[in-house]
Amino acid sequence: MPASAPTLAKTESPLLIDERRRLIRELVQNQGRVTVDELADRFGTSVVTIRSDLNALASTGAVLRTHGGALAQRDTEEVPIGVKQKLRHEQKARIAAEAAKLIRDGETILLDSGSTTEEIAKQIRGLRLTSLNVITNALNIAALLATVPHINLIMPGGQLRPNSYSLSGPQAVAALQGLYADRLFLGVDSLDPDIGLMTPHLLEAQLNAQMMKISRQVVAVADASKLMKRNLSVIAPVEQLDVLITDSGADQGIVDQLRGRGIEVVLA
Repeated sequence: MPASAPTLAKTESPLLIDERRRLIRELVQNQGRVTVDELADRFGTSVVTIRSDLNALASTGAVLRTHGGALAQRDTEEVPIGVKQKLRHEQKARIAAEAAKLIRDGETILLDSGSTTEEIAKQIRGLRLTSLNVITNALNIAALLATVPHINLIMPGGQLRPNSYSLSGPQAVAALQGLYADRLFLGVDSLDPDIGLMTPHLLEAQLNAQMMKISRQVVAVADASKLMKRNLSVIAPVEQLDVLITDSGADQGIVDQLRGRGIEVVLA
């Protein structure tokens, strides 16, 4: 009896994949949020396929991947810190490790709010230091460092933004005016070489500008997805940066442009 022919795995047409992903992207943008189960029912496919679609779309920045679904990627809207913590975590951890190499015993550092600066706080917990002053406007960062023996923690007041655990506003700006920092680690939402460092929030932009004024060295920490994006409020021109630490996925043209303006760019 002749052997039966091998069964070939069914593959999906690239055209069908691209069309489904286009429709998913449009659906996310229109609704703001979708779930994997909802999309699987809508397109009559498996949840495994939908997860693959969402991961592919997230890798290009078209959507924000969340547990069980996705959110619309809109530059003018704040992404909750719980979502940010999961986005590009590997890159942020590498950036944080490079940033931590700059910290010296006895210094005063300023840690801006954000998921990448939170990773720096995690690195600080493991540093062998005898003394370090840390100024931060982020509740999550303060919670990470509050019990570390060698840390002297300072927090400005201000208005809390629950989505980011961040304090900002006139009180926070005033609280920083009498302080000095050796080094600021600034988390930026957007960086465009021609426009500058940007954030969706006016009050945060004002606070970040004050942080830069009181710091001897300004180090921006931002994964490659933040480069060449634009946002509502300009913090400062890029020339006010001393160092940018980003990941190896950064566009080489942008890296060269920043280096040409005298900014040290470190690729983690």
